[in-house]
Amino acid sequence: MARVACIGECMVELRQAQGGQGGGLYSRGFGGDTLNTAVYLARLDVNVDYLTALGDDVLSEEMVAAWAAEGVGTRRVVRLPGKLPGLYMIQTDDKGERRFFHWRESSAARRLMDVPETDEILNSLTSYDLIYLSAITLSIYDDAGRERLLSAVKRARLLGTRFVFDTNFRARGWPDLDVARRVFDVAFAAADIVLASTDDLLALYPGEAHADLMARIPGPELVFRLSMPVSLLRFPGGTSEVRAEPLNRPVVDTTAAGDSFAAAYIAAKLAGSGPVEAAQAGHRLASLVVCYPGAIVPAYAMPPKKRRRPPTPRQATK
Repeated sequence: MARVACIGECMVELRQAQGGQGGGLYSRGFGGDTLNTAVYLARLDVNVDYLTALGDDVLSEEMVAAWAAEGVGTRRVVRLPGKLPGLYMIQTDDKGERRFFHWRESSAARRLMDVPETDEILNSLTSYDLIYLSAITLSIYDDAGRERLLSAVKRARLLGTRFVFDTNFRARGWPDLDVARRVFDVAFAAADIVLASTDDLLALYPGEAHADLMARIPGPELVFRLSMPVSLLRFPGGTSEVRAEPLNRPVVDTTAAGDSFAAAYIAAKLAGSGPVEAAQAGHRLASLVVCYPGAIVPAYAMPPKKRRRPPTPRQATK
């Protein structure tokens, strides 16, 4: 079975209670873009490890236990005594659109590229079939940390590991746009698959047309999600446009729509699907996720798994 490494940061999530526009009650959970993707990958029966750093506090313990319960591997989680996870708060409007407020400047995850265990973590990347990280992952490290991580990813690719880069972009995480553009260029050049969106790239390259934004990404496979539920695909041998099916339920919360899309896309690719079928799977899962509050939907809400046909006696003896 293929093995995936998701790299990034999970934070404590405070989610505004429904109907609480004026403040008041919040529920506590955990979330982070690449962690959300890791959980959905595990729910889609992908063998996935989460690579990050946490503290030795009660909240960090709860996080690791929750990931393990979801089937996410935690053996690559570095524990840093005295440190804490970051915190973010979500507010959503009546259309399900969300605003984020972060407290993460001294979180444990930011130290992952500068601890005694860093070399072991980076060397382990060669043991995975696929590495997934996002622009948010890269934004939490300094220049030296980003260089160490991307160099390790490139080494792993030389041994056959595939690299998927998600352009999930938050301007407040970068010192300035020029730094972000330089880092994006390096990640684009190294990636086997880029999962991008108009919201992310127009924030970096304001006013550019879709074709110009896509031309900035030289990699062999590109999924470019538009502001509407449509993806433009570019892959070896062709291009395509994939539209999501119309929703028959109201949108409650768009948190993790892109993260769940990424998980379903990667899972489908690992199962042998082509880009078009993988994008269709991504849109289906994202369309389900936005109908529930928070980043991770209840397990019972996940779509039923496809049953695999049992092997025939002839196949079983091969």
